[in-house]
Amino acid sequence: MISLLIVDDHPVVRDGLRGMFGADPRFTVLGEAGDGAEAIVAAERLRPDVILMDLRMPKTDGVTAIRELASRGVPARVLVLTTYDTDSDVLPAIEAGAIGYLLKDAPREELFRAVEAAARGQAVLSPTVASRLMGQIRQPASEPLSQRELEVLRLVAQGATNREAARQLFISEATVKTHLLHVYAKLGVNDRAAAVAAAFSRGYLALPT
Repeated sequence: MISLLIVDDHPVVRDGLRGMFGADPRFTVLGEAGDGAEAIVAAERLRPDVILMDLRMPKTDGVTAIRELASRGVPARVLVLTTYDTDSDVLPAIEAGAIGYLLKDAPREELFRAVEAAARGQAVLSPTVASRLMGQIRQPASEPLSQRELEVLRLVAQGATNREAARQLFISEATVKTHLLHVYAKLGVNDRAAAVAAAFSRGYLALPT
């Protein structure tokens, strides 16, 4: 069972999400928060598996909360659930440490699958967000990714853990970690989700057809 913390400044949205997830035996809702500051306190106390995080909230916004949760070492995966898919919303959230970005008009089962994927540590991007990232005009990396780095990155994008990637590529887990560190440095990111997002936007990875 995947435990959730729901963060949104609109009570009706929180009620709807609580009812939807609470009715499914795969999930349990541990609590709610109305802004980013409340989310930080609740996440440290409740230790959920996944945090559904809105972005534009009064007082402390979602990106600030995501960044603070990461700096405090809170292990919960943060899945952004918002109405906004502009560049100024998407990239800061992912770069702050969100593992995924989904829009509130997502169908129920898509949202369920996204939460399950996030709980497994798999990066999740809604199709419109992924397309937006791919369509951005971005500066190329100062140094291209090597073939092995691309192989590791493709497996990460598919949700593979370091151990699984190592097994599939017949290399050590430490070597996978080293390749990922090189990828982060070349793409100018700090974590797996941001690396996958940057790889899509720069054309290193292609969306499945």
